[in-house]
Amino acid sequence: QVQLAESGGGSVQAGGSLGLSCAASGITSGTYCMGWFRQAPGKERERVAIIDSAGDTLYADSVKGRFTISKYGANKLSLQMNSLQPEDTAMYYCTAKSFLSTITTPIRRGLCDGGYIQWSQGTQVTVSS
Repeated sequence: QVQLAESGGGSVQAGGSLGLSCAASGITSGTYCMGWFRQAPGKERERVAIIDSAGDTLYADSVKGRFTISKYGANKLSLQMNSLQPEDTAMYYCTAKSFLSTITTPIRRGLCDGGYIQWSQGTQVTVSS
């Protein structure tokens, strides 16, 4: 079972930057998707950024050019958030899933779009205007 430990977040003024980190354990497959979703009060959870085992990335249109997702170490990832805006205020959740079979490019095959069942505890990001 995948377990996720998230850190980072906090409060910042509009235009500022914050970083999130996530360490995933229990991923035994070489094919996986990892990343972040966020949920603001009264809104549905939305995908923010995903990176797959091939290194491909997938960003929400609202964060393209401002957020950067990266992998490092063994199943660890980071999300650098720049030029933050009040609409980025939300609870951010790290997530991951792996595949039993070897798939070379999960994002390009649409396999990282959804279907996540394991989540971190979440961390709050608050951006004030």
